[in-house]
Amino acid sequence: MKDYKKYFTITARPAEIYLALTKEATIELWTGDKAEMQELEGSEFSLWDGSIVGVNLQFEKDKKIVQKWYFGDQQEESIVTIKLHPHKIGTSVELNHTNIPEEDYDDIVAGWNEDYFGSLRDFYTGE
Repeated sequence: MKDYKKYFTITARPAEIYLALTKEATIELWTGDKAEMQELEGSEFSLWDGSIVGVNLQFEKDKKIVQKWYFGDQQEESIVTIKLHPHKIGTSVELNHTNIPEEDYDDIVAGWNEDYFGSLRDFYTGE
């Protein structure tokens, strides 16, 4: 198992990023795919038309999201923590993803950098 931690800066306020990560309609706008999401602890979610699935563990409005991501029958929980910090250009997003299966690590890291936060950054910069 491996862990991944990275900071991303996005030109939008933390409240805007929080909405973009927790509201189905907004998620579908920046991903271009079907999403199922409720801002409700204990609720299951699905992103990129089922490519990412898990359960929402914790929400702190405009500041923090904690999720458990499913990787097949993996015994150890894979936890994603996203913290939103005000930054001079908008938001500094702190990502911490723990217990990523080694065979999935490279794809997950590329997904975070290109698809997830890359797409979100592009959405706010208009690219």
